[in-house]
Amino acid sequence: MTAYLRPREGDPARVGTPTPVNITVDGEPVTALAGQTVAAALLATGRDTWRTTRLAARPRGVFCGIGACQDCLVIVNGTPDIRACQRTVEPGDAIAMQTGAVLPQPADGQRAGGTSAASDLQPPADLAPAPTHPASTPRMADVVVVGAGPAGIAAALAAADGGASVTLIDTGRSVGGQFNRQLPAEFQARRAGRLQHGWKGFASQRDRLAAHERITHLAETSVWAMEGLRLWVQQGPADSVGREVFAVDAKAIVLATGAYDRVLPFPGWDLPGVYSAGAAQALAKGQRISVGKRVLVAGTGPFLLPVAESLIGVGAEVVELLEANTLRTVRRGWLTNPLVASSKFLEALGYGALLAKHRIPLRHGWTVVAAHGTNHLEAVTVVRLDDSWHPIPGSERRIEVDAVCLGFGFTVPLELAVSARCKLTTGPDGGPAVVVDPHQETTTPGVFAAGELTGIGGADLAAAEGQVAGTAAAHHAEASTPRPPSPRTTTHHVDAVEVREGVVRGRRFAEVLARAYPVRDGWRAWSTTETVVCRCEEVTRGEIEAAVTGRGVQDGRALKLSSRAGLGMCQGRVCSRTVGALVGAPESSMKRPIAVPVRLRDLAEAQEDL
Repeated sequence: MTAYLRPREGDPARVGTPTPVNITVDGEPVTALAGQTVAAALLATGRDTWRTTRLAARPRGVFCGIGACQDCLVIVNGTPDIRACQRTVEPGDAIAMQTGAVLPQPADGQRAGGTSAASDLQPPADLAPAPTHPASTPRMADVVVVGAGPAGIAAALAAADGGASVTLIDTGRSVGGQFNRQLPAEFQARRAGRLQHGWKGFASQRDRLAAHERITHLAETSVWAMEGLRLWVQQGPADSVGREVFAVDAKAIVLATGAYDRVLPFPGWDLPGVYSAGAAQALAKGQRISVGKRVLVAGTGPFLLPVAESLIGVGAEVVELLEANTLRTVRRGWLTNPLVASSKFLEALGYGALLAKHRIPLRHGWTVVAAHGTNHLEAVTVVRLDDSWHPIPGSERRIEVDAVCLGFGFTVPLELAVSARCKLTTGPDGGPAVVVDPHQETTTPGVFAAGELTGIGGADLAAAEGQVAGTAAAHHAEASTPRPPSPRTTTHHVDAVEVREGVVRGRRFAEVLARAYPVRDGWRAWSTTETVVCRCEEVTRGEIEAAVTGRGVQDGRALKLSSRAGLGMCQGRVCSRTVGALVGAPESSMKRPIAVPVRLRDLAEAQEDL
């Protein structure tokens, strides 16, 4: 058993007593809790794996924890390919391990892990039928905001206060995104605010959002395609059969789709028990469960600190916190802008006191370079790094842990921006970002972007950019259709100059972060030719390099077709940036007609070809 479900007594969130929910797991009765995700319910029973891969039968469970990686696929009520981290348990759910993947086996004789028999995947009799006919008329909104994190919430409120009708679309059950992830209402938490930084401000925005007459919030809804200013969406429990499929036409769109963890590969990184830092945070803040009892946190950047805090809050023993950059690098980065550094001093002091209280060593210039175990993580090898992140020989240490949480910055989901033909650039951290003007409008008229999508910069910058984008989107929507001026909300007026100053401050902070916590090229030395890089298609580093040296592949798209790296269920979200960096091939940013996984049955409900 690796996961640890904290007893309700002593929980700082003062969680109540959720209603028991009776489910079965591989035919055995299990009592889950109302509001739990399938992943949390399985972890609470001591399972950290419930799927095997289709080629080498490697065990898989939760990895990213936010629905991006597709590692945690499971069968629910006979329906395969359900993301356990996204699906909330329901009474009577029958959950089964997914052996292999429900895909054709490769024809080249590669070793396969088996495929679930078709007879095991019959839809349950009580499954609600899919709608026979989708809505014939698309829904309409002046402004559609995609994403309900800090940027999306700010954009929706600003646009609605500017007189626009707003539709806010988000995959979560409640607003907040990853930064302000809320506990399920079923948990009856009396002190939920103790799990959040800036809770009062967020709670105020959340309440305004719910009460605003011009804002419609579509929860558990994902955008799977864009055609100009038309968005095709699917609404309903994640990955379920028969989700409602419909179109939303907008006069302006704000993309505020956030980011997810970047994790760098090393031998054993695909073992169950190896998690992204965001997965540990999501399970702790959103489900009150720890990914393990003895946990090591490693990577780079200040996000590692709140992850450690959240793990402590759910009763985990955080054995060490490893920052890959040397203390010299971190200090130099912060000192490039002392004003920015001083604004974060008290927050840093608080985290330092927390680590000291729990006797957690913070080691700069160290990282994890190997994970050990057969079917589950048992130990890790950590090593000291030089300034370029190359391991220093002789510094290796082995630490026994049952979970390790990794985060080396963030990667942004570009699918919708690329689909809208928005121009891309390089962000402060070296990753891709969307080009925007001073009004947050992209190079595609009527499409705006805010938050991490325009460059990794944190929640404060995201909220400031969201305000700018929402205001500009409302103006664009009004200008596109001449009509009498819409009534504006003035009680929450924010001075435009003040908002712009917030954006400037946020971007300065982003530049400091990039200098203090860079990802150095030495990480390439952590993996071997046998290390799996593409987790979905189980493509190794050696196979990727062979495609380049042996077949003359020079660009990301050709590399995908040649090696299959990036062609799996996650669509390259986890590996594409890594693959490009390993071989020097530019990351593919080709337009995809479908942005997220969608079932063929649901596609058939759409009345127009994409």
